[in-house]
Amino acid sequence: MDLVYTGKTKDVYALEDGNYLLKFKDDVTGEDGVFDPGANEVGLTIEGAGKAGLRLTKLFFERLKEEGIPTHYIDADIEKATMTVMPAEVFGEGIEVICRHRAVGSFYRRYGMYVEEGQPLDSFVEITLKDDERKDPPITKDALDMLGILTADEYETVKELTQKIADVVKDELSKKGLELYDIKFEFGRVGDSGEIVLIDEISGGNMRAFKDGEYIEPLRLEKLMLEE
Repeated sequence: MDLVYTGKTKDVYALEDGNYLLKFKDDVTGEDGVFDPGANEVGLTIEGAGKAGLRLTKLFFERLKEEGIPTHYIDADIEKATMTVMPAEVFGEGIEVICRHRAVGSFYRRYGMYVEEGQPLDSFVEITLKDDERKDPPITKDALDMLGILTADEYETVKELTQKIADVVKDELSKKGLELYDIKFEFGRVGDSGEIVLIDEISGGNMRAFKDGEYIEPLRLEKLMLEE
């Protein structure tokens, strides 16, 4: 295996068969030692977070497969904290797509003049550029198209997939009495056709979930979701 990328929460290795191996770490994003899925730097390390994130990711990716929603997922090895995926081309230098069901985090910090914290939102989709130096700036559909990052049609596809996937996650969480406030996804193109698929992961480190008004941290979320 060849290490091709060292990320904040996982490393990426190239396999001989052309696929890739994602190695999940125990690092999670945040600021000042507080977890924040929208942060652009590692904020803390939680022992077991890597395997926990992979268990949840496997559950959700296999659930999406049942729904016919395209992803880059092939299989996962929980004990090794690794996931095998198809190669995918990211948009530009990478984008992150957030689906928001309630006004929290950076959304509330920006728009607090107009919303109350925790106010319900209608599956609002927001795209940011993966750019640590510029604090992952939000970007509009028109700007994405003009800059050659994402065409207008591709934007609509990403938006539709984001809302569909967020609905699946929201439904799965609701079975355990949990409410999804927001969730972050990544997408890419695969194959000669350039089909747009979900990439990266779906774990507690990518979302904010609450139970009876209490925030559920990533490791506890994994335990609640996977307990019989």
